[in-house]
Amino acid sequence: MTSSLIAILEIDETQYTVIPMVGSSKTQEPIIEKIVFGGFGKNSDLENLDVKDAILIVERGSDIEGELLFFSIKEMNAAKAGAKALIVYNNQPGIFLGELIHEFSEPGYVPQIPVVSIDREEGLEIIKTIEKKSLGIMNLFYNPDFIAHFSSRGPVSPFYIKPDIVAPGAYINTTQINSSYNFTSGTSFAAPHVSGAAALLLQKNPELQNDEIKSLLMTTVQPVSNAYGQEFSLHESGSGRLDISNAYKAKLIINPTNFVINLSPNQLSIEKQLEIKLIEGELGKINVKFEGPEFIEFTHNIKNNNLLMELNIIGEKFGEHEGKIFINHEKIQYTIPVLIHYTEGSISAYEENEKIFFEINHPDKWSSAKITVTNSKNGNTYSITATPDKKTSLEIYENGEYWIDAKIRVDENISNAFDTIKITSLPEEMKLMNIPEKQIILVISAIIIIGTAGLFIRK
Repeated sequence: MTSSLIAILEIDETQYTVIPMVGSSKTQEPIIEKIVFGGFGKNSDLENLDVKDAILIVERGSDIEGELLFFSIKEMNAAKAGAKALIVYNNQPGIFLGELIHEFSEPGYVPQIPVVSIDREEGLEIIKTIEKKSLGIMNLFYNPDFIAHFSSRGPVSPFYIKPDIVAPGAYINTTQINSSYNFTSGTSFAAPHVSGAAALLLQKNPELQNDEIKSLLMTTVQPVSNAYGQEFSLHESGSGRLDISNAYKAKLIINPTNFVINLSPNQLSIEKQLEIKLIEGELGKINVKFEGPEFIEFTHNIKNNNLLMELNIIGEKFGEHEGKIFINHEKIQYTIPVLIHYTEGSISAYEENEKIFFEINHPDKWSSAKITVTNSKNGNTYSITATPDKKTSLEIYENGEYWIDAKIRVDENISNAFDTIKITSLPEEMKLMNIPEKQIILVISAIIIIGTAGLFIRK
């Protein structure tokens, strides 16, 4: 796999997000020097500054309307003044990808120092906070697994993990018009990698179902780490980076492909089950382990090709935690991410007489709670307010799984709590009808009545 050039920038132990400009080369070793602000990077901005051996930071564009101050010109000016590296911060909100070598570059131009771009807000922050002795560390190096700044990130919902996986989408050498090739970036190039991988799996085994292909792709991934060697979170990389070689050789289909677990002092443990299906051969020996917070206890056993697990939480480390279950089988490692919500308060739901009833608990005195119920099948949401002195319920019209999100008010603070409930007892002919649909039906009914009345009057 072709590696991407990435950059890191750290100033006074604060890490910033920077992007190498096209045309920059990797550094032989990290550049550790003082940070100097140089206006727009013009010769006139730098002539009275001591920028020798410094990391220079300048603003994109120019202070003169209509002047074209290319990145290549800023780089040449900085290099001529003796700077070791250049940071260009945006002149408008957001980050950008700049190019040093382009059709307007001077003939024979070759960049002399590394150049990176940075978000405007972070650039202004650097300028505001740097002092004469502020040291910056800049390093540019190649890394095959780095999540691009333009890649989508979660969380989308507290009840599921997105993205599912990540795939190559930066600096892809792909076809262009006029029978040529060019390096292009964008999430539109990650999707074809996954589609192509799915096609190869179907070619090998045409009997695979959609959910089985998804399982093979999502569980056979590789971990993805940032420039500092820290593994990206589930909200950034999902299960990990697509590995078609592993997926192609895999013999296990595992469902579900990830878990979201809700725990509280009222429920300190939970049991979960993974279904393991063999594509071919016999299950034989598998090795299972859990990696996550040390205050999570994990036990498991295998019964009838099902992996039965129990997770138990110890202590009071409230918050959102991540873990991963690893299953090793015939030299392939399968990864199942686990997202754990451990909340101080709790909400529990039960069904009775075609209604969902809610019970809220919190160690401190709470005054009210906003409860949002989402039908996981169609995304319809319903909200209701609860108070400690009344029994709270919501009428339902359709079987299915419902996600429950409670925001509990304790004094001036809001405490989150989550639960899920599966409804299977309702008659099949009942249909869920939300408030807007009821209103539409009432309006239509009124129109029909008025129209009929009009017809009667004409008679």
